[in-house]
Amino acid sequence: MEKQGTDIAEVAASRQKTIVKTSVVGILTNVLLVGFKAAVGILSNSIAVILDAVNNLSDALSSVVTIIGAKLGAKQPDKKHPLGYGRIEYLSSMIVAALVLYAGITSLVESVKKIIHPETAEYSTVTLVIISVAIAVKLILGLYVKKQGKKVNSGALSASGSDALFDAILSGSVLASAIVYLIWGVSLEAYVGVVIAGFIIKAGVEMMIETLNDIIGKREDAETVKELKQIVREEESVLGAYDVTLFNYGPDKYYGSVHIELPETMTVDEVDRIIRRIQANVFQKTGVILTGVSVYSVNTKDSEAGRMREAIEKTVRAHEWALELHGFYADPEQKSVRFDVVLSFDIDRKEALRILYEEVGALYPDWRFMIVPDTDVSDITD
Repeated sequence: MEKQGTDIAEVAASRQKTIVKTSVVGILTNVLLVGFKAAVGILSNSIAVILDAVNNLSDALSSVVTIIGAKLGAKQPDKKHPLGYGRIEYLSSMIVAALVLYAGITSLVESVKKIIHPETAEYSTVTLVIISVAIAVKLILGLYVKKQGKKVNSGALSASGSDALFDAILSGSVLASAIVYLIWGVSLEAYVGVVIAGFIIKAGVEMMIETLNDIIGKREDAETVKELKQIVREEESVLGAYDVTLFNYGPDKYYGSVHIELPETMTVDEVDRIIRRIQANVFQKTGVILTGVSVYSVNTKDSEAGRMREAIEKTVRAHEWALELHGFYADPEQKSVRFDVVLSFDIDRKEALRILYEEVGALYPDWRFMIVPDTDVSDITD
C-alpha cells in the first residue's frame, strides 16, 4: 500500500503543477490583452472593445481562482478531512462559472444601455489589427487551456478554456461590427454585444449546472463501470462482478466498492488473496481505490441449486423493471434462498419486493427467501 500511496501523491503533484502552469499562462495572456483592449476601447470610444477588456480581466481572475483551488485541493488528508480536500476544486469551478455569468450579464446591461443611448465609435487600422491579434491569441489560449483541463480532468481549467473560446467569438463579433461600420457607416456593436452576452450567460449557466452535478453526485459513466467490472472478472475465480459504486472526492480522486461472486468452496485465505489482487489491479489500471470488495457465495456443486436459479431468474427477469439478478445462493439444509435484484427507477421498491416474494414463493412454497433490492447506480441498461 505504500507504493500505492506514493503513486497517488506523484499523480496529484503532477496534476497540480499542470493546472498552475496553465493558469499562469492564462493570467499573463489576459493581463496583456486587458491593457491593449482597454487602451484601444478608450481611444476609439468603443463600448464593445471596453467590455471585451473587462471580460479578459474576469478571465485573469478566473485563472487566479483556479490556482487557489488547485493548491487547496491538493492539501494532504488530515484528521478533519481524512479523504483529502479534492472537492474544493469544484468550488473553484463554481466561482469561475459565476465570473463568466457575471461577465455575460455585465456585457448585456452595457450593450442595452448603448442601444438606448448610442455613441459613435471611431475605429482605426491599428484598432482592427489589435482586435484581430487578440482573436488569434484567445483562440490559441482557449484550445490550449481546454486541452490541459481535459488532460488533468480539471473542471475549472475546462471552464476557463471554454470562456476563452467564447471571448474569441466575442472579439470576432466586435471586429465584424467595426468593419461594417467603416464600410457602410452602420453601428451594430451594441446589438452584437447583446447577442454575444446571451451566449456567455448560457455558457456560465451550463458550467454551473455541470459543477453542481459533480458536487451533488451523478451517475458514473457506463464505460468506466464496464472497464472496472472487466478488470475484476479477469481474476480466474471470480464468477461475476456487480454493484460498482464510486465515491468522488475531487477530480481523479475516486474510492469505490464492488460485489464479486465466488465459489462457495473457497477458504477465507483464498478470498483474501483474490481481493487484494483485485484492489491492486483496479488501482493500477484505473486509479480507483477499492475500499470495499464484498463477496457473494455461489453454488457450484449443487445441480439442483443451478436449476432453481434458472427458474427463479426467468420469473424475476420477466418484469421489465427487474434489471439484473445476482448473488444467488441456495442452502438445501436450511431450505433458504438469497439473492439481489437490481430495480429500475420506474417502480416502487416495496411494490416490486411484494410481487417478487409472491411469485418466487409460489415456485418453491417450502423454501424461505431473502431478496435484497439494489439500486441501478451504474446504469446497467447501457
